[in-house]
Amino acid sequence: MVDGNIGGNYNPSDVETITVLKDAAATGLYGSRAANGVIIITTKQGKAGKAVVNFSTTVGYSEASTGNFKLMDSQELYDYQSKFYTGLTPERLNNNTNWWDLAFRRGLVNTHTLSASGGTDKSTFYLSGNYYKEEGTLIDNDKTGYNLRGNFTQKLSDKFKVSAFLNGIFIRDDYNAGGTLYDAYVNMPFDPAYNADGTPVDARYGTWYGRDRDNFLHTLQYNTSRAKSFNVSADVNLDYNILKNLTLSSYNRARLVNYRSDSFNDKRTKSGATNNGTAYASTSYSNTLLTSNRLRYSNTFGKHTLAILAVGEIEQGYSESLNANVKNLPAGRDAFSTATDIVTNPSGGNDTYQFSKYLGQVDYSYNNKYFAVASYVSEYSSRFGSNKPNGNFYQLGASWIASNEDFLKDNKTITFLKLRSSYGTTGNAYGIGYYAALGLYSISSGASYAGLPGAAPSQKANPDLTWEKSKSANIGVDITLFKRVDLSIDAYHKEAASLLFFRPLPATTGYSGVYENVGNVRNRGIEFNLTTKNFVGAFKWETNLNMAFNRNKVLEVNQGRSEVSTGARQPIAVGHNMDEWFMPVWSGVDPATGSPLWENRVKDADGKEFLTYTSNYNAASRLYTGKSSAPKFTGGLTNDFEYKNFTLSTFFNFVYGNYVYNDSRFFFDSDGLYESYNQMQLAKGWSRWEKPGDLATHPKPIHGRADNSNATSTRYLEDGSYIRLRNVTLGYNLPSAWLSRAKISRARIFVSGDNLWTLTKFSGTDPEVELGNGESSIKYPISKKLLVGVNITL
Repeated sequence: MVDGNIGGNYNPSDVETITVLKDAAATGLYGSRAANGVIIITTKQGKAGKAVVNFSTTVGYSEASTGNFKLMDSQELYDYQSKFYTGLTPERLNNNTNWWDLAFRRGLVNTHTLSASGGTDKSTFYLSGNYYKEEGTLIDNDKTGYNLRGNFTQKLSDKFKVSAFLNGIFIRDDYNAGGTLYDAYVNMPFDPAYNADGTPVDARYGTWYGRDRDNFLHTLQYNTSRAKSFNVSADVNLDYNILKNLTLSSYNRARLVNYRSDSFNDKRTKSGATNNGTAYASTSYSNTLLTSNRLRYSNTFGKHTLAILAVGEIEQGYSESLNANVKNLPAGRDAFSTATDIVTNPSGGNDTYQFSKYLGQVDYSYNNKYFAVASYVSEYSSRFGSNKPNGNFYQLGASWIASNEDFLKDNKTITFLKLRSSYGTTGNAYGIGYYAALGLYSISSGASYAGLPGAAPSQKANPDLTWEKSKSANIGVDITLFKRVDLSIDAYHKEAASLLFFRPLPATTGYSGVYENVGNVRNRGIEFNLTTKNFVGAFKWETNLNMAFNRNKVLEVNQGRSEVSTGARQPIAVGHNMDEWFMPVWSGVDPATGSPLWENRVKDADGKEFLTYTSNYNAASRLYTGKSSAPKFTGGLTNDFEYKNFTLSTFFNFVYGNYVYNDSRFFFDSDGLYESYNQMQLAKGWSRWEKPGDLATHPKPIHGRADNSNATSTRYLEDGSYIRLRNVTLGYNLPSAWLSRAKISRARIFVSGDNLWTLTKFSGTDPEVELGNGESSIKYPISKKLLVGVNITL
C-alpha cells in the first residue's frame, strides 16, 4: 500500500516510512490484499516553513559473484575427459578460453536524486527527480531509469483537504541478445573466442568442440534486444470533516503502464540464419482505476475511545497486448517494413477484471490500557466462478498495555509491556489468471478447416472456483527492559483452506488441467524482533536481530485424494510439508563398480518393507525425502554504530535448513554424458570413482552413459543454508561549522558495499533462490557492489 491506496509505484529515495503489518486484526482493513501481510509505504511530504532542497549522488561498480562454483580450464577438462573419452586430441589444449570472464564485466552504477519540499500552513509540496543507470555484470546488459514525483496537499478550508500524488517512471532495458549467460556456463575452453585478426569466431564453421557451436561474441555484433516501459500513477485524495468527529474520505488512483519490447536476430548469426533474419516486437498497455471511500467516526468519552470505520472500494483493470514476429530481413535492418514474411501469425488480446470490497470496523480502547478491534469484510472478484464470486471474512483483536497499570507504572526494569492477540479470516484471489474459472477456446492453425479459422477448447470451466480462505490466530508480546532492550515475539497458527491450484488432467480429457480449490495447509511459526541499545552517549551502538521459524503441513486435498501433482519434484500430499521434495533417493556410488546407486524399497509377501539398493534408475523408488525447499528459519542482524560524525552500519541476513535442487548440475556434473559441455570443478569434499574400493561421491565417468546418473534424484539436492553480508555502510557527517559558510545545513559522504561475503556449502553460484520454488538452474549471478555517495541538504 502506497500513500493510503493498495498498490502504487514509487522510488526508494522518496520513501518516508515503511510499516509492516502481519496479524489478522492489523490487516483487516486491507482485506484479501493482506492475506500474506501488508507493507504500508508513505512517501515524503512537504512541511510548513522554510523550503528544503536535497541532492544525493551515488556512483560505483558491481561484479558478478561466482560463489563456490568454478568451471574447468582446458587442462582440467582434458585430464578429466581423458578418463572416458577416446576422441581427444592434443590440439584441444591450443586454446584455454575463459568464457565466463568474457561474458562478465565490472559494471558501472550511478544514481542521482534532486528533491525540493516546503509549504505553508495551508499548502505543502514535495518534488523529486531521480536518474538511475546500471551496467549489468553480464556484457551488453544495461538498465536506465528516470523517476519524477510530485506530492501536493492543499487545505481548501478548515474542513476540506485535497491531496495529489503523481509519480512517473520510465525505464529502458538493453538486454544481452547473444545467449551469453548460457554460453558462459557450457562453452568449452578448447574453443577460441577470436580469430587471428582479432575478430570474433563464427562457431558454425571450422573446428568447434562445443555441442551448440555458438560464440556469443560473434552474435552480439549484430543482434539486439531492448525494452522500454512507462509507468505513471496519479492519486487524488479528498478528506472532508462533516462534523467534529465524522470524516468522509475518498482515495482515488489511476495507473497506466505502457510496455514495448523488441528483438532482432541478424541473418549473419546462428539464431537469425534459419529464417534469414527475424525481428520480434511486443507491446502492451494496462490501466487500473481504484476508488476507496471511507466514512470514519471517532470520539472520546472520558476514559473510553471509540472509532467506527465504513469502507466501500471498487477496482477495475484493463490490459491489452499485441505480438508480431517477421522474417527475411536484410542484414543490419531490424525495421518490420524491410521483412518479406512472417514467422507466426500476430497474436494478442485484452483482459479485464473487477474487484470490490465493503468493510465495517470498530476500534475501542479504555484508559489507554485495553484495546479491541473487530472488522467484517465482504469482497467480490471477477476471477472466480459465477457460482461463488463473493467471499466474507472477519477479524478480531485485543491488546493490553500492562505497563500502564499501577503495579508496573513505576517499574524500572519493565518500562513497557504489551500483550496482543488476534483471530480472523482472510481471502486470497491471487495465483490464478483473470479467467481461471471460465471455459475457454483458442483459435489456432490446428483447429482450422478448409482454410477457415476455427476454435478448439483450451481450458475447462469450473463455475465453483472460489476464494482461498485462511484462518489465522496470533498471540504476541512487546516488552522494553531498562528503556534499552526492545523485544517483540509473535506466535501464529494459520490454516489455508480451498487452496487455488492448477490440477493436471489426463490427456484423454482434452485438457491439460483445471483450476480448483484443492485442499488445506497449516502453517505454524514463531517470529521475534530484538533491538538492544548496547552503548549510549558519545559512542552509540544499536543491534537488531530478527528471526522467523515456520512449519507447514498439508492437511487435506479434495475429492478424497491423498496427493495433487502440481510439479514432478514437489507434489502436494496429505501429511507432508507443502515444499517437500519427492524424487529417487541417491545412495552414492558402488565401491566395487563405480556405478550409481539409488534406494529401492520393496515389500515381501507379508507387506513388510525392506530397503535395497539398485543401479537401475527406473527401478529406484520415488519417495518423499523429508527435505524441503522451505527453510527452518530465516533472519537478519543489523548493527549501527555512531561516534561523533562517523556512522557505520552492517547488515547480515541468513537462511537455514532449506534444500535447493541444483538443476544446472544436470549439464555441468554429468559423469561423461555431456562431453561437449564444460564441466564444473568438484566441490570441496567431493571425489570421483577411479578404481574398485574407492569410496567416492561421483560415479565412474562414461562417455555417452545411459544409466541416468544425472537424472532427477537427491544427488543434486543441496543444503541451501547461507549467511550473507548484505550491506555495510560507512558514513561521515561533515561538521556544521564547515557547512554554514556555504549555507549548507547538512552534508554526508559515505561508502557502501553490497553482498560482499557469503558463507554457504552450496556448490552453485548462489544459494539464494525463490523460496516457493527451490530450484537453481543456469542463473544470472548475484552482484557484489561497491558504491560511494554524497547527500547534501540546503
